[in-house]
This record gives sequence, C-alpha cells and structure tokens, in this order.
Amino acid sequence: MYMKLCAQLASCLSISLASARRKVELAVAREGVKDLTAKKTIAERLLNEARSRQELEGISSSAHLDHLLTALAEEENFMTED
Repeated sequence: MYMKLCAQLASCLSISLASARRKVELAVAREGVKDLTAKKTIAERLLNEARSRQELEGISSSAHLDHLLTALAEEENFMTED
C-alpha cells in the first residue's frame, strides 16, 4: 500500500517513483515518525495535497510536465560535451 501511494504521488507530480519516495521519506523524517502506518498517512496527505493543488490551479499532469520541460531563456543554447 505504501509503494502504491508513492507511485500515485509520482504520477500526480510527474516525477519518478524514487523522487516521490524521497519526498515522502523527507516528510517522515521532518515529523520524526518511524512506523509504517504513519508513513502511509503522510504519503496519503502529500498525495491529497498534490491533487488539490492541481485542482486549484486547473493544471493537468501533462501540462505540468510540459512546463517542467520548457527551457529557460538563459539555458536555451546550453550544450554539454561528450
């Protein structure tokens, strides 16, 4: 159930599963809890917050991903060497 919540959070935020788990683990560490039930509760809370934020802003996950993938003006011509 914990991993399912993290996967739903990752999908909602358009981030990787590892990033979603890290986000939950950071919140768990901030609150100082250790048991699995508390972790699930925190993951549910983060998921609900993300969903409500999407509803308030009226932004779909695909539109949010498009925004994340847009290059900033100062980074448009940036290239890395192989």
